[in-house]
Amino acid sequence: MRAIRCLTLLLALFAPGAFAEGMYQVEMMLVRQNNVPAFTSPFAPEDWSAGAPRLAKDAERPPALKDEATRLQATADYTVLLHKAWQQAVGSEPSRVALGDGAEQFGHFPIEGNLTITQGRFIAVAANLWVNQLDSNGNVLQSEQFKQSNSTIKGGQLTFLDGGHLALLLKITPPGTPKMPAMDPEMMEQ
Repeated sequence: MRAIRCLTLLLALFAPGAFAEGMYQVEMMLVRQNNVPAFTSPFAPEDWSAGAPRLAKDAERPPALKDEATRLQATADYTVLLHKAWQQAVGSEPSRVALGDGAEQFGHFPIEGNLTITQGRFIAVAANLWVNQLDSNGNVLQSEQFKQSNSTIKGGQLTFLDGGHLALLLKITPPGTPKMPAMDPEMMEQ
């Protein structure tokens, strides 16, 4: 019995930082897959944020995945619709943030939605985003919805969530995650 208590204590001491709570670095790219036929969905609801607080300007960070975005934009297969990076408090309880991009008209944005992140053994994400066409009066004429979830995201790894004609590239880095060293271009050629 004493060995079990000691083993439990050792496991708790050496558990990975994957369960760390704190300010996570979040970066996402919403892309349109041009080779997949687009389909419209019901209009974005009036409460598209689902009660989540809007992403604060002071939480935004410069995107780090600029090379990936450039490569996607260089091909006719993808169109980058939204590329944002920010810090978000994440823990064992769901942490939701509302995202809006473009000129707001009567409570709607051309791109709007929310992203929920929860930390457990892995990082769990639920994304619910709309790409809207708005008329000059701010009325939603057409919406395309991206709704996906994934509960097995590893911290610091780039993850692709496929939603048909819309997709999400997501990288969530927990606090204290060491940065990957940049590869030497000469090493890549060998």
